[in-house]
Amino acid sequence: MTADTAGAAEMRGALIRLRHTTGLPMAFGGLLETEHRHLRISELNGHRTNALQALAVSSGNGLGGKAVALARPCAVTDYSVSRQISHEYDAAVAAEGIRSVVAVPVVVRRRVRGVLYGALRTAQPLGDRTLTAVVDAARDVEQALVVREEARSLLAAAREPGASGAAWEEIREAHGALRALAPRIADPQLRTELLEACGRLAGAVSAERSSCDVELTPREVDVLACVALGATNAVTGERLGLRPETVKGYLRSAMRKLGAHTRLEAVVAARRAGLLP
Repeated sequence: MTADTAGAAEMRGALIRLRHTTGLPMAFGGLLETEHRHLRISELNGHRTNALQALAVSSGNGLGGKAVALARPCAVTDYSVSRQISHEYDAAVAAEGIRSVVAVPVVVRRRVRGVLYGALRTAQPLGDRTLTAVVDAARDVEQALVVREEARSLLAAAREPGASGAAWEEIREAHGALRALAPRIADPQLRTELLEACGRLAGAVSAERSSCDVELTPREVDVLACVALGATNAVTGERLGLRPETVKGYLRSAMRKLGAHTRLEAVVAARRAGLLP
């Protein structure tokens, strides 16, 4: 799956969830095409026509282009007569029959990567609850893109020959952070992909090490990943959303499976088994 395809998939899922939670009659969006520097609307949900499909929106033009240029949410109550925006795309908007629209940029590492829209077919203000939901949906897309890119860069770094000790430590720290983040991701597909990427990362780093038949549960690996970074049981619990007593239970179970008597021995054994980078 390419980065653009993955981003479109995240946008599609966010639009479905947005309409489900708000009851908005339509939601749509798309990503910026870097080679052309314009937004291409690719995902439509609740549409009646294909008037907006594949529409190219230039930075600064229309509502979405304004959101791109300002890198902040923008909204209008009646699109066709609003004086707050330019009107290059009025024909497509009128054909779809939408009037009240909000556009929220998807910003990753201070760069606008796309725009997510919510719309009504009546000229009335969008309530605060709806506006907040659209912003939250855009943030979900941002988080998903960051997680995918982080996992991809870590895998690439792990496969680089002759990586330094400092590089390995950076990879291990990021691996632990990704493991801690995964349980908090609502999208099950993204969560599964992230955990699979963590597994490939551990395997890439540990490819030349001895392996064993030890099988740890995902939570046991999560706990060991935090312990490997020097986290206490209390800190590990905060990162994973677990009570310290629960962390102790997972740690004891992992140590028993690995034949380890201390936390350090457990981490070393897990790395030798290819369970941790």
